[in-house]
Amino acid sequence: MVTAGATMYPTTDEMSQALDRIRQAGESTYRDTFAGLEVVPEEGYAIVYGVPSPEFEAFVRDAAQGQCVVLRNAAHSFAELNALQDRIMVDWDLWRTRGIDISSIGARHDGSGVEVGTLDVEKARAELPEHYDTDIPIIVEQAGPVAFLSDRG
Repeated sequence: MVTAGATMYPTTDEMSQALDRIRQAGESTYRDTFAGLEVVPEEGYAIVYGVPSPEFEAFVRDAAQGQCVVLRNAAHSFAELNALQDRIMVDWDLWRTRGIDISSIGARHDGSGVEVGTLDVEKARAELPEHYDTDIPIIVEQAGPVAFLSDRG
């Protein structure tokens, strides 16, 4: 959340490069540990989320190369979240036939779960967790289909 009047710190090239290194390795070498990252521009630092691992934490410290990067624990890794996200995507048509039109699916960058957007919130909250039987939270939020504006030209 950005507060009115807050100082916004630009992301430096060095910070961008450090986060690129961390993200790339996180999504490959450390995919079972890394969950995601975020930049906090009003404070001038970044947060890297991961399942606790001394090896990953040492990598992040080295890859940050002196940039202000905070490590925070995540409940689930990039690999876990993306596997569940993929399962839900494969079942997209199944959910439509059951009266749940899914408009978006995404793994939360902090490793807390997979977010599903739909207008059928209550039904989805009841049916999706039961169907997938996972300890990863499925967070259902109200979201309609993407509507593209027509060309007014």
